[in-house]
Amino acid sequence: MANKRPKPEEIVIKLRQVDVLVGQGKARIDAIRSIGVSEQTYYRWRKQYGGMGSNQVKELKRLQKENEHLRRAVSDLTLEKLILTEAARGNF
Repeated sequence: MANKRPKPEEIVIKLRQVDVLVGQGKARIDAIRSIGVSEQTYYRWRKQYGGMGSNQVKELKRLQKENEHLRRAVSDLTLEKLILTEAARGNF
């Protein structure tokens, strides 16, 4: 069975759980283990999603998706421009 990747909203919730547990006096490594991830995963998540709220994570994902769409559009237009330039020269 394949492991499911948590959604960004779930990651933010888990990061907050660790903060709460550490605030209650639990050791950070024990708090990280209690959410079911490795220490490396926790620090990678904290680097990417630390300090974000759920709404900010949703906005980040929406912007990343839009950026990907725009990059594809630019690459398609660049390819079309190259093809038209070659056709205009008569080298087809």
